[in-house]
Amino acid sequence: MCGTGVVVFLVALWTSRAEFARLRGLGKAVSQTNLCFAVPLAVFGALHLADVGMVLPAVPEYMPWKAFWAYLVGFALIAAALSFATRIQVRWSGLLFGIMLFLFAVMSDVPGAVANPGDRFGWTFVVRELAFACGGWLLAADAGKRDGVWGIAYRVGRVVIGVAAVFYGVEHFLHPLACPGVPLEKLMPDWIPGRLVFGYLTAAVLVACGALILAAKKTQMAATILGGWVVLLVLAVYGPILVAALGDPSIGVEIEGINYFADTLLFGGAILALASATEQERPVDATL
Repeated sequence: MCGTGVVVFLVALWTSRAEFARLRGLGKAVSQTNLCFAVPLAVFGALHLADVGMVLPAVPEYMPWKAFWAYLVGFALIAAALSFATRIQVRWSGLLFGIMLFLFAVMSDVPGAVANPGDRFGWTFVVRELAFACGGWLLAADAGKRDGVWGIAYRVGRVVIGVAAVFYGVEHFLHPLACPGVPLEKLMPDWIPGRLVFGYLTAAVLVACGALILAAKKTQMAATILGGWVVLLVLAVYGPILVAALGDPSIGVEIEGINYFADTLLFGGAILALASATEQERPVDATL
């Protein structure tokens, strides 16, 4: 998983080198949108192919040929990762990736959340998968024409990203010790300094930027700040967690550390995709 992620990271970094050198400030973070998408997909795709048994429980019970679908998704994720990293046919890879994640949410996450409405993590998964799906559609919209169906994809993506940010921000205010970004079960380790600062500051940034995105006010700025903050969290919080996990003799702990790192990076990539798509969408964005 790590090896595949590193290779795709280097490919994406090389592809974006000219844009990264040209942009200034937080614009440099936006230039790495495709990298933030490509690396997690490569990591998750490698997991599907290396240990399909770990992902089989996620396949709905009514689906036949579970192993086939698990392997197919693994190959699809790696293909999408290469497309995003090289910026080749992103319009199609973003569209198809978004459809796949939307189906995951509808077929797996939504039924689980409805069956256990009191479990906050179930709804966290639903919002996360929808945000990932919309991130793919935003990348496709940014790569293609911004009218017709692509204009709809942009608008839907903006609303979903905004809802996800506000929802996660409220969750962080209620549970500030949860690992920041996507508030799942894992808590920040005791050895991370300033845990409450990370938690409450992340909550404030999520709610403030999410509200601006939903109101379509300074959408590009809000998405850039929020996406940049999430990527910073990946480096400052999830990076040390990943290093500590890789030093653990348990494979399960190692995979958990990798998954949390990649998962949060993908969420940051989805937010930056909104910033990237909004950059050339200002006339339309002003009417939203």
